[in-house]
Amino acid sequence: MQASNCIREACFNTCCSPPLLHTSPPPSSDFASAIASSLHPNTVFTNPESLPPPGELLSALTAAVPTYSNSPGAARARVSLDYVGHGLFSHAQADAHERFFDFSYGGAETALHAAAKWRVMRYMNLSEEDYMLVLTANQSSAFSLLAQSYPFESRQSLVTVYDHDSEALKPMTDAAGKCGGLYQSATFSWPGLRIISKKLRKVLTTKNRGLFAFPLQSKVSGARYSYQWMNLARENGWHVLLDASALAAKEMETLGLSLFHPDFIICSFFKIFGENPSGFCCLAVKKSSASILKLPSTNMGIVNLVPETNSTINDEVIEFGGLDEADELGLVRISGRVRCLVNWVVHALQKLRHPGEGGLALVEVYGPGVRVDRGGAVAFNVCDWKGERVEPGLVQKLADRSNISLGVGFLSNIWFGDERRKKTKTKTKRRSGVGVVTASLGMLSDFEDVYRLWAFVARFLDADFVEKEKWRYTALNQTTVEV
Repeated sequence: MQASNCIREACFNTCCSPPLLHTSPPPSSDFASAIASSLHPNTVFTNPESLPPPGELLSALTAAVPTYSNSPGAARARVSLDYVGHGLFSHAQADAHERFFDFSYGGAETALHAAAKWRVMRYMNLSEEDYMLVLTANQSSAFSLLAQSYPFESRQSLVTVYDHDSEALKPMTDAAGKCGGLYQSATFSWPGLRIISKKLRKVLTTKNRGLFAFPLQSKVSGARYSYQWMNLARENGWHVLLDASALAAKEMETLGLSLFHPDFIICSFFKIFGENPSGFCCLAVKKSSASILKLPSTNMGIVNLVPETNSTINDEVIEFGGLDEADELGLVRISGRVRCLVNWVVHALQKLRHPGEGGLALVEVYGPGVRVDRGGAVAFNVCDWKGERVEPGLVQKLADRSNISLGVGFLSNIWFGDERRKKTKTKTKRRSGVGVVTASLGMLSDFEDVYRLWAFVARFLDADFVEKEKWRYTALNQTTVEV
C-alpha cells in the first residue's frame, strides 16, 4: 500500500523509481553539492595540461560521496562482459575466444533458446503465467513485429515519448500511418529536455486511443520519466508498450511491473561477445492482451538461438555468467556507481572553458544536469572558441583514435521557445533539432572511463587540436583524411 500511494503522488516530470529501490538515494541538493565539492569547486579548467591526475580526483570523489565504490567485483566482471551491453552470457565465451550462439529462423526450440528465455524472464521480473516472450534479431525487428501485429486499423493513435530520432521506432510509425492513424510525440523543453507535461497529458486524455510507446529513460540524454505516464495512459484506455532497452543491468528490478503490468515490453541484449550476431532483442506480450493482436504478415526477425557451429560450449549447459555477476554486485551498489560517475562527468565537462577573459564554455550539455535521478547517458556538443559547434561525427572519429567509444544522435521533438526556434531555423533548414555526441555508462564503467572521456574532450581547448590530428594522420602515411 505504501509503494502504491507513493507512486500515485509522484511528479510527472521525475522518475519515481527511487521509492521502488531497496534504499533511497540522497536528496538532489545534497548530492549535487557533494559532486561539486569533489572537483576543485572554485576552479575552471582552460588548459588540457592542467587537469588534476585521476588518482587525486578519485580520492576526492570517494571522500565526498562515501557510497561510491570502485568495486573490485566490477573490475573482475569486466573480463567477462561487454560493459556497454546487458551481458547476458558467460565469461566462457571470452575464455574460448569464440562466438557463443547463432540464429536460426524456424525449427524446433533448442535447449539454449529455452534457457535464454527463462533467464530473460527472470531478469525482467516477469511471470510465465502473465507474459509470453519471443526473441528477435534486433530492436528494430521487435518494433516491426509488434507494429505488424497491432490493430492500428481500429485503434489508430500512436503516441511516443522519445527525445531523439529512433530508427527502431520507424516501422511502428510507418504502420500507423499506412492505416490512416494519428502519430504524435511528446515534446521536450530546451535545454533540460523535460517532458512538457500539459501537452502530453492532453494527448493521453483524448478520445482517440491506441498504443502508447514509453521508455523510462532516454538512451541519448539520460533523462528519466515518471511511471505515472503509463498509469495515466492505461486509465484512459491506451495499450502500453514499455521500451526498457535503455535500462542497464539490474535496473529492471526497479520497474514495479507488478503495479503497472504494461501490455508489451521490449528489452535489448546487445554487444554480447562475438561478431554477428552481437546480441538479440526480446518482445514480451501480456497474455491477457495477446487477443487484440493479429498474425503478422511475416515472422521475419523472430529468431531461435542455437549454439554456434564450431562452439565447444555444449547446448545442454547454459551458464549466464553476465547477469549472475550483476546479481553478485547488487542493485544498490550498481545504481550508486553509475549515478556518481555520470553526474561527475556532467559536472566535469561543464568546468571546461576556453582560455581568455570571459572564455566561452567548451561543452554544452543537454538534458538533466547534476541530478540524483538522471540515467547513465550524456548528450553534449563541443564548441570552439567562437562558440561554433564542432561536428559531432568529427568528435566521434577523434574519440575512436583514443579508444573512447562515443555515439552520435539527433535530439528531436524539442520546444525551443520563440527566440531559440528562430535561431535554430536559420541554422537547420531541413530538420528541427540538434545533432549531438552521446556517451553511455554501464554497470561496469569505472572512474577511469569517465576521466579519460573528460581528458579527451579537454583537448579541444587547444585551438589547433583538430589540425594537429589531421597532420598526425597524414604523417602515418595515410592517404585519406577522414576527419
